[in-house]
Amino acid sequence: QVQLVESGGGLVQAGGSLRLSCAASGFTFSTYDIAWFRQAPGKEREFVAGLGWSGPRRAYANSVLGRFTISRDNAKNTMYLQMNSLKPEDTAVYYCAGTVRASDFASDAYDYWGQGTQVTVSS
Repeated sequence: QVQLVESGGGLVQAGGSLRLSCAASGFTFSTYDIAWFRQAPGKEREFVAGLGWSGPRRAYANSVLGRFTISRDNAKNTMYLQMNSLKPEDTAVYYCAGTVRASDFASDAYDYWGQGTQVTVSS
């Protein structure tokens, strides 16, 4: 059974940091491209960051570039999103996702999705 389980969300003040984790099981995580998306209330889901299964392929949304870092630990079947200098507009439900090969990280055509974790940034 494929599972992606996010954790690490919560309430933080503007300027603070959070690290999200996503534990994967049921598929060969190390061979999958991965990504984080988010969805704020009343808005469409949007791409945040993507990372290739191997090598330097990665991408970030302009809105988080320089503040967020995506990473993975294939030995632990876990992906991370380090979020620094958080802003109120970063408030959203954050989802992790995986696909065999992402031709475009920002596309939401991923095979597997987590259930989401809430991040709330207060001003």
